[in-house]
Amino acid sequence: MTVTYLKRSKTTAEQALADANVRQTVAGILADIAARGDNAVRELSAKFDGWSPDDFRLSHAQIESIIDSLPEQVIDDIKFAQTQVRRFAQAQRAALQDVEVETIPGVILGHKNIPISRVGCYVPGGRYPMVASAHMSILTAKTAGVEYVVACTPPINGVLPAATIAAMHLAGADEIYILGGVQALAAMAYGALGITPVDMIVGPGNAYVAEAKRQLFGLVGIDLLAGPTEVLVIADDTADLEMCATDLLGQAEHGPTSPAVLLTTSRALAEGLQAEIERQLATLPTADLAGAAWRDCGEIILCDTDEEMVRVADEIASEHVEVLTRDPDYFLNNMKHYGALFLGARTNVAYGDKVIGTNHTLPTRKAARYTGGLWVGKFIKTVTYQRILTDEASALIGAYGSRLCEIEGFMGHQAQCDLRVQRYGHTVKS
Repeated sequence: MTVTYLKRSKTTAEQALADANVRQTVAGILADIAARGDNAVRELSAKFDGWSPDDFRLSHAQIESIIDSLPEQVIDDIKFAQTQVRRFAQAQRAALQDVEVETIPGVILGHKNIPISRVGCYVPGGRYPMVASAHMSILTAKTAGVEYVVACTPPINGVLPAATIAAMHLAGADEIYILGGVQALAAMAYGALGITPVDMIVGPGNAYVAEAKRQLFGLVGIDLLAGPTEVLVIADDTADLEMCATDLLGQAEHGPTSPAVLLTTSRALAEGLQAEIERQLATLPTADLAGAAWRDCGEIILCDTDEEMVRVADEIASEHVEVLTRDPDYFLNNMKHYGALFLGARTNVAYGDKVIGTNHTLPTRKAARYTGGLWVGKFIKTVTYQRILTDEASALIGAYGSRLCEIEGFMGHQAQCDLRVQRYGHTVKS
C-alpha cells in the first residue's frame, strides 16, 4: 500500500513560526488587561475593532430593538436551527445519569452531574457574523443547566451584528457584550467592564482566540482549543468531483489558514480536483479567502485502499470529515480520530455548522486524538461522593487503608484509617 501526495500544505516550520508569533502577541495582550483592566480592554477594542462605546453591554431595550429590526424569516430560521440544536442537546443531557452503587456491603459510592455555575460564551465575528455559534455555545450551556451565561461578540466593521445578537438572546444569554477577540475572553476571565468573572470560557475563534483560551486555562476552564476550521473529504470513485471541490472550498472560505484535504482512492478524482477548484474559485464570492486557504493549506492525497484511507485519516485527525464513498459506514465503524463525521453525499459540513443540530465547536489541529467537540457534557462536572453505612464496613476499609498508607509513608493518612478501625472495629472479628 502506498500514499501519494499530489499537493502538500505549507511546511510545519512555517506554522511553528506563526504559532510563536501568536503566542507572544496573546501573552502581551493578556498581561496588559490583567494589569490595567477596563482601560486596556477599551483601548484594545478601539484598536482592533474601532469600537469604544460608553457601555459594551447591550440593554434589554437595545436587544429588543435589534430583534424587531430583523425580517420575520430570519427570526424563524434562527428558531428552527435552535430547535434542532436543543433537541440533540437534550438527548445528550438525558444520557448523563447520576450513579450510586454499593461496592461492598455497607460502602456506598456515587457521582453527581452538576452544571457549571457561570460560563462565558464567545461568538466570533470578523468577516462573517457567526450566528450559529450562538446556538452551539449559549443554548448548549443552558440546556446543560448552566445558571448564568455571559456572551461576547465583536462588531463587524463598526456595526452591530443584528442576527447574531438575536440568536444570542434567543439562545438564553443572560448578558450580551459587544466585544471581540482576546480582549473579550480576558474580560470574561479576569472580570472587566462590569462582568463578574466566569468559571469557564467556550466557543470557537481564530488562532488568537484559541491561544488566549490556552493561556487562560487554569484560571478558568475551557471547552477545547478550537482554532481555524479544517475539512477532510474522503472519497472513492463513486464520488462527484464538483461536490468534492464545493465542500472543500466551503470550509476553506473561513480563512487563509483553514486546511482542506482530499483523501481518495480515485486517481481520476485526485488529478481532476485542481482544475475543478480553479473553475469554482473563478465565480466564488469568497474566493479571496478560499483560494488562499487552498493554495497554502490544501492537500490532495491518493491511497490504494479504504483501509489505507482510514489510517491516514486517523493520522490527520481532522475537525470535519466528509465521507463520500460507496460504504460510509466502513469509516464510521473503523475511524477513531475526528471531530465530526458527515456520512454520505446527502449531508455536508455546512449542515453541521449551521442547522442540523450537532455542535459545530470541534477539535482542530489533531486535538481529535484526545477530545470530542463541545456538548452538554462539557458544561457539567461529574463529582463523586462516598458514604459508609456500617461499623463493619468502615473498619474493613480502614484496615486495608492503613496498610496501604504505610507502604507510601503517609502516616497522617494512616492515622485517619487507624482511628476508624479503633472506633468502629469492635464489632469486627479478628
